[in-house]
Amino acid sequence: MPNYDYVCQSCGHRFEVFQSMNDAKLEDCPVESCDGKVKRLLGTGAGLIFKGAGFYQTDYRSNSYQQGAKQDSAASKPAESSSAPAAAPAPASTPAKSE
Repeated sequence: MPNYDYVCQSCGHRFEVFQSMNDAKLEDCPVESCDGKVKRLLGTGAGLIFKGAGFYQTDYRSNSYQQGAKQDSAASKPAESSSAPAAAPAPASTPAKSE
């Protein structure tokens, strides 16, 4: 159930209410001395951000699935060359000058 933000259009009182999405919007200000109407504000909510390899994969997948995924990702990577640098091709020899 989400939290909804409201503001009174008469007194400017801002408050937050924890209510179901199926509940009707509030209409009256909760301040005793105010009989103003309230307006529900649009909110961005709590932004959940899942970063990394994946929440579902790391927390709920079986070990056999994770091992298979590792093998698939290793197979899709380009082959790495050996640790020794490749030898540069020899320069083309120039013909000897005839005199």
